[in-house]
Amino acid sequence: MEVNVSLIYDLLVIGGGPAGLSAAIYGGWTNLSVLVLEKLSVGGAIVVSKKVKNYPGFPEGISGAELGGLMEEQAKQFGAKIKWGTVSSFEDKGDIKVVKSGKDEYRARTVLICTGTSHRSLGVPGEDKFKGRGISYCAICDAPFFKDKEVMVVGGGNSALQEAVTLSRFASKVYIAHHSDQLKGEKDVQEEAKNNDRVEILLNTVVKEIIGEDLVEKVALIDNKTGEEWFLEVSGVFPYIGVQPNTYFLENTSVELDEEGFVITNENMETSVPGIYAAGDVRQKEVPQVVVAAAEGAIAATMAKNYLKRIGGKEKNG
Repeated sequence: MEVNVSLIYDLLVIGGGPAGLSAAIYGGWTNLSVLVLEKLSVGGAIVVSKKVKNYPGFPEGISGAELGGLMEEQAKQFGAKIKWGTVSSFEDKGDIKVVKSGKDEYRARTVLICTGTSHRSLGVPGEDKFKGRGISYCAICDAPFFKDKEVMVVGGGNSALQEAVTLSRFASKVYIAHHSDQLKGEKDVQEEAKNNDRVEILLNTVVKEIIGEDLVEKVALIDNKTGEEWFLEVSGVFPYIGVQPNTYFLENTSVELDEEGFVITNENMETSVPGIYAAGDVRQKEVPQVVVAAAEGAIAATMAKNYLKRIGGKEKNG
């Protein structure tokens, strides 16, 4: 249990993805005391990417895990501290912000929200029952469990198609169920899935129910054009139908959110509350890319530094 009321960080970053780590680098570089609070794995969502091909400086690409690790190492070199925990409550007390994670309590003069997004649920019967027992939201994590089995990916965007290809290295058959008559992924991503002998794409197809005893055994499907219903035997279901922002801890605060729950900021990453910033995929924006998130983190840290100068509260005691 950590509760030290005399320990006040200049910048507390919630979330250790590219935006949060970039902010930690820039904050530490400018002599701010920085704490990064991460709930799962430093590097954020990119750690499951086999190769990030469009991040500047890596012409041959780099794995998400390696890129996240390099960012973490650099943040630590500049003095940032990294702790593990999930935010349970958040309170703005003016010049001091208080973040609680379980029994731990952290205080800071500025806070940067970089909590990213989570995969949306299908919302069909059987989904909750079989989570962890055939339903997974991370193909690269769980693909080995489905070696020589048939599985289904739900969705038609880049994530769904890429994860289907990942699963095909283990599963004997991968079905992609997409509700529309056209896939949404980028052309080269679509082609990779279409040209994979182990992948079969089912367009205009909606999952109605996930069925089984102790584990997933089959799915009930419906063709949303013809109304035809049928069953397909699979051992795993991987939903990739979009994301929702991880902003549950902001619902009863003054931080303004849009209708979908994304944090609203200006171009300086400033939220509706002075001293509170947001960056990365949790922020309302049009371009959810790693390089953009990293840039936003750098901007937010710079704005936090300027804010601390204005209020005259900068003191590196973290």
